[in-house]
Amino acid sequence: MGLTIATLTLSHFRSHRAARLAFDGRPVAISGPNGAGKTNILEAVSLLSPGRGLRRAGSDELARKPESLGWKIRAETASPFHDLETFAEGATPRQVRIDGKPATQVALGRILRILWLVPAMDRLWIEAAEGRRRFLDRMTLSFAPDHADAVLAYEKAMRDRNRLLKDMVTDAHWYSALESQMAEAASQITSNRHHALNRIAAAQSGAETAFPAAALSLIGPEGHDTPKDLAPALADNRRRDMAAGRTLIGPHRADLSAVYTAKGVPADQCSTGEQKALLISLILSNARALAADLGTPPILLLDEVAAHLDQNRRAALYDEICALGAQALMTGTEPGLFDSLGARAQNVTVVEQGGLSKVTLT
Repeated sequence: MGLTIATLTLSHFRSHRAARLAFDGRPVAISGPNGAGKTNILEAVSLLSPGRGLRRAGSDELARKPESLGWKIRAETASPFHDLETFAEGATPRQVRIDGKPATQVALGRILRILWLVPAMDRLWIEAAEGRRRFLDRMTLSFAPDHADAVLAYEKAMRDRNRLLKDMVTDAHWYSALESQMAEAASQITSNRHHALNRIAAAQSGAETAFPAAALSLIGPEGHDTPKDLAPALADNRRRDMAAGRTLIGPHRADLSAVYTAKGVPADQCSTGEQKALLISLILSNARALAADLGTPPILLLDEVAAHLDQNRRAALYDEICALGAQALMTGTEPGLFDSLGARAQNVTVVEQGGLSKVTLT
């Protein structure tokens, strides 16, 4: 059993005015009607990692209405112990404390590795490339928490370059330093992404699983990856970029391609059920790779995942989670969706009462 969340406390977060859950490391089956606040629990856990969480909500959206007093999430981990807090007061930006001391979001990623799968991701293979890039970078971040710093550095330099482009600045001296910064960050971003894809491929190879393998590759808008030496490519592309008013090449334009390996069919041409199975397969492969690299599996957040699987696939998913020794928080509208877990799971019931979420742990 790896690093897990022992207690989770929510204060004025979404529909939860106050809630405290104590976990023992087993998978957690959260059931209740739609709108009761099940996903809010998963979202709270997702905010114990870098970024904006599984809903990508702004900090001001997370406070319970109508009070809007601010919100707080606190978690205590088991073996080793850490006290993690993330919170916002009023309209202030989100803050983080680790063991009582101010910290960065990136520091959270060095303590907990958290992966998630939510219904909004079901369209991943047929939506715009932005969603697939975000999915890829979440996977990459799980292997390299510092990936977030490289992305932030790249995006800051690119925003400054785009401002020059929109202002029709032609002096090369204004661009050179920014393009060098972008190239340095881009090299790290691309290297991190390829490392993540290689680890996923290795974790899929030879794994006995009920879920199909996917061959993943990184491509750019012209069908190739980010140029190895981006700085001169950016310099050569200034005229074209100026006409567009934005930077047209670089890792921010990359796309993730997936092929259903056994059938040789691109993921966007697979059935809805096959696309879902491929997503689950990638999450499980990501978890296996992290367990191999770190000696501990990540925490899994699986929102309404069981509803889209037949009984055999559900049982296979639960068996793989238990075999990994992963702490997984899963939601479903009916307790029966988790029957095959039996005593291997803790059960949580969430109901809505008078606009509040009431949580019962058994």
